[in-house]
Amino acid sequence: MKQTLTYKILQKHLIEGELKAGSEIGIRIDQTLTQDATGTMAYLQFEAMGIPRVKTDLSVSYVDHNTLQMGFENADDHKYLMTMNKKYGIHYSKAGNGICHQVHVERFGKPGATLLGSDSHTPTGGGIGMIAIGAGGLDVAVAMGGGPFYLTCPKVINVKLEGKLRPWVSAKDVILKVLEILTTKGNVGCVVEYSGSGVAELSVPERATITNMGAELGVTTSLFPSDDITKEFLKAQQREDHWSELKADEDAVYDRVIDIDLGDLKPRVACPHSPDNIKLVSELDGLKVDQVAIGSCTNASYKDLMIAASILKGKKISPDVSLIVAPGSKQVFEMISRNGALSDLIASGARIMESACGFCIGAGQAPVTEGVSVRTNNRNFEGRSGTKSAGIYLVSPETAAVTAIKGVLTDPATMPENEYPKVTIPESFIIDDSMVLKPDFKGDVFRGPNIGEPPFTEPLAEKIIGKINLKVGDKITTDHIMPAGARLKYRSNVPAYSKYVFEGVDPEFSSRAMSDKEKGIFSIIVAGASYGQGSSREHAAICPMYLGVRAVVAKSFERIHSANLINFGIVPFNFKNEADYDTVKQSDDFIIDGIREAVESGSETVTALCGGKTIELSMTLSKRQRDILLAGGLLNYTKAQV
Repeated sequence: MKQTLTYKILQKHLIEGELKAGSEIGIRIDQTLTQDATGTMAYLQFEAMGIPRVKTDLSVSYVDHNTLQMGFENADDHKYLMTMNKKYGIHYSKAGNGICHQVHVERFGKPGATLLGSDSHTPTGGGIGMIAIGAGGLDVAVAMGGGPFYLTCPKVINVKLEGKLRPWVSAKDVILKVLEILTTKGNVGCVVEYSGSGVAELSVPERATITNMGAELGVTTSLFPSDDITKEFLKAQQREDHWSELKADEDAVYDRVIDIDLGDLKPRVACPHSPDNIKLVSELDGLKVDQVAIGSCTNASYKDLMIAASILKGKKISPDVSLIVAPGSKQVFEMISRNGALSDLIASGARIMESACGFCIGAGQAPVTEGVSVRTNNRNFEGRSGTKSAGIYLVSPETAAVTAIKGVLTDPATMPENEYPKVTIPESFIIDDSMVLKPDFKGDVFRGPNIGEPPFTEPLAEKIIGKINLKVGDKITTDHIMPAGARLKYRSNVPAYSKYVFEGVDPEFSSRAMSDKEKGIFSIIVAGASYGQGSSREHAAICPMYLGVRAVVAKSFERIHSANLINFGIVPFNFKNEADYDTVKQSDDFIIDGIREAVESGSETVTALCGGKTIELSMTLSKRQRDILLAGGLLNYTKAQV
């Protein structure tokens, strides 16, 4: 049978199950990555399993999220990571070395390998032909211990790229077009695989931009073939020996095919407050802008920053605009400092930030009240920037740079074609891995006062007796559930972090749920469609679990969050009849009798008594997921197996 590239790689890593779309499979993981906001808990969980060292080919721990040392918490956690990584066999990328996804593609990614990361933008690795998947930290901890990663065998969507991008149109506009077509909803259980003659016109960093924002589609991952362009990139990184040619079979059968002519694309913008709220930049031409930010794991490669610097060279930014530039890696930072591009950026009026996630996750550079911020990152959820009233617009580096000069959102395609920067990619990049510390399996693990124990959940109860403590609408993100930014410093201290659950949605939720928990009453959350969009942040399941949440009832869930709920003993239910969503109210009593028996027996439907009304709920769970819920979460389940 003719195979897609996705199925070729999965086949080589298959441990359990059958490659049949919709069924559960287990695959071997070659590499893992973590970042400090999610990795700290992942490593505490790994330690709790009692496994003496990691069993992957390569595991890398990056510090790129919480690099602002406001208080002792972040510094302490980073020292915990460094000492734990050293002892258990994990490479440690120090703060300042760069953003995990960009650095991993530059220095460690390998075509045809599997990569599991505790960050939802791990699919960036698909730009060099990896099956790279974002997951909760506990899933990553299990993979580091040698366990399979379980997922739904995906449907494969083929996006055929033909033609060539015109000047002033970039890879960011490609993925914004795909988001316009597929939106952020309805793509769970799918992989996007790119093909066509247009692929050869895109560099690896451009491909990585596209696979990076594939996370916003809600798909399992996205990937490109590994070809001569991939080989050139790896050769420039002195890693040519990691290259292998990978492509789908001729006439491979896909579940859906989308055709995009690159030559027809125009500059696009994702408007507030969702990455799929797409318009042409020309439709908003003239919108007054307060802030422009260039960087993040989506658009901070050498080519991205060279284009921005070339546009800004010899010009000054608008006096009404604050321009922020953050290189994606130390490698890129050093190269633009040596070739003069950094000087051009500084001379234009740009403020230079360190190579870290920074503004993308709300860790600094919050916009002015009701401000307009034009950014090259991947998410524009309400409040994520640190200013709830601000509007975040996602664009390409070309659009961002031209906008910074003009002071208003400007379609770069209105600029003369002959003024489009011609960037030459060096045949060899600066190679300096001195900020990646290799493990030596020695020393003691440092634990500061902010380090807690990973929370365990009790086994699934015979019945769920509680009340609906929160009812929310569609597209609730993990940022809604667990705020990022300054709150992330509590990531290794669950009791402290739990005080901020749904802080921006209902500030009283945490205290209300904790009060009910102390009375022996479980909390239930009711939600609309696409619950749990966004980050892989497993704290969006851990902290509600700590507060006594034992079930979430929604119209639909996103993949990573649904898995995280199960991993921490929270049952994800779907409304069997979506109209029932409108009949339930916050504060309604909620009872499911015999839930443990239903999970044990494999029942797919349960009846809940909610506010005196009977509603039917469905559970779409594999046998393994049912066993995890019965055990009270994946940590209990894994410890029992070990």
